[in-house]
Amino acid sequence: MKKKRKAGGSGAGRPSRLIVRFLDPFQAFFRTQAASGVLLLLAAITAIIWANSSYSPVLTSLLHTHFRVGFDGFSLDYELHHWINDGLMAVFFLLVGLEIKRELVNGELASPRRALLPIAAAVGGMVVPAAIYALFNHGGPGRTGWGIPMATDIAFALGCAALLGRRIPSSLVVFLTALAIVDDLGAVLVIAIFYTSDLSWGALGLGGLVFMGLIGLNLADVRRLTPYLVLGFLLWLAFLKSGVHATIAGVLLGMVIPANTRASLEVMLDSTDSLVQSTRDWLRRTDDIDARNDIKDNTLMTLTELTDDVEAPGRRLEETLHPWSSFFIMPVFALANAGIVVSMAEIGDAFTQPITTGIFMGLLLGKPIGVTLACWAVIRLGMATLPSGARWSQLFGVSILAGIGFTMSLFINGLALTNLDLQLEAKVGIFAASIVAGVVGSLYLWLIGRRRTEAA
Repeated sequence: MKKKRKAGGSGAGRPSRLIVRFLDPFQAFFRTQAASGVLLLLAAITAIIWANSSYSPVLTSLLHTHFRVGFDGFSLDYELHHWINDGLMAVFFLLVGLEIKRELVNGELASPRRALLPIAAAVGGMVVPAAIYALFNHGGPGRTGWGIPMATDIAFALGCAALLGRRIPSSLVVFLTALAIVDDLGAVLVIAIFYTSDLSWGALGLGGLVFMGLIGLNLADVRRLTPYLVLGFLLWLAFLKSGVHATIAGVLLGMVIPANTRASLEVMLDSTDSLVQSTRDWLRRTDDIDARNDIKDNTLMTLTELTDDVEAPGRRLEETLHPWSSFFIMPVFALANAGIVVSMAEIGDAFTQPITTGIFMGLLLGKPIGVTLACWAVIRLGMATLPSGARWSQLFGVSILAGIGFTMSLFINGLALTNLDLQLEAKVGIFAASIVAGVVGSLYLWLIGRRRTEAA
């Protein structure tokens, strides 16, 4: 029996590995995001400790150090903090664009009926927190910060979900991922429309022409990534000079890179089987070393082409960028932006300010209320169904985790509020709400998961 399994396994093992490789990217994505959540938390804690230590002036000086890139006649000269928020984060937003495109083409958002639930949840989870914030800050100096409590931090939220293991259905993890991706898209639209500086129409027009070129590459079914990345860099430069936030260029680039495949997995497997069989036949017929090497080289080249046809360029770039984004860009961003000088008296004072209270209540109460009510409405109307194997109590627990709004909230904070004191108040609200949402949501889901296990 062992020999049979081994002999069959060598032939059947390859297709199974290929199926896992091409049809199940979510598990790898989830593991990366969960691990990055831990690193992101450590970076945020480090930033706070550093900001409250005697070495704080060193970090401040470093972030305000100018770095010049370019040559005579054309150069970019910005502070390190600006390079991080407008440069490195453009790569993060490129990944956001790729994730949105993948979900729309092949993922949870590809089917209108399946997509409706996370879309409705995301809209409810954006509108209600923004409304709560606006109630606290109407007519005040922080009135422009209504976008801060809108987005969910996918790394932290999935990190909490990872700690729960099988206590929540995997369908709810997929739902949470899709929800976070949709409200990332909402946050991007808010940034593009409401948080832009004075526009330079010449640079914006140039950016429009470059974007049309990117669309042309997509329509021509160009599969090589190099032309997209070159034009994408030019698009980033144009947006950097236009007044529209440069990170929007990353999202637009991600949306035009092809997310579809040229051939289905079934076609590739059939072609591979035929190629392998014909290669074996040729190798049996000849003993010539040169001929055998030529056959092997041609077979390997053809297999590579078949693999390229079945893997989308967008997916390939996403796999490349995920580790860089998760383990370098986001922690560096947190290190540069999460530092706040804290004392118990100042924290207490912050919670008497409408900005801190609005963000705290928006994320901690607005998110679960908005997400749950929106889901209830579309399910009650018969337009969607609960994720498979999930209960309302579990969906409510996941909606609490959606109140973790770290990375995108910090990013919008830097755009919406220009006064440093107001930004500090906002950061206290972001940190407090995200910590409480993570702890309360995880404990709640753990307890109801444990109760269900004991009942079973």
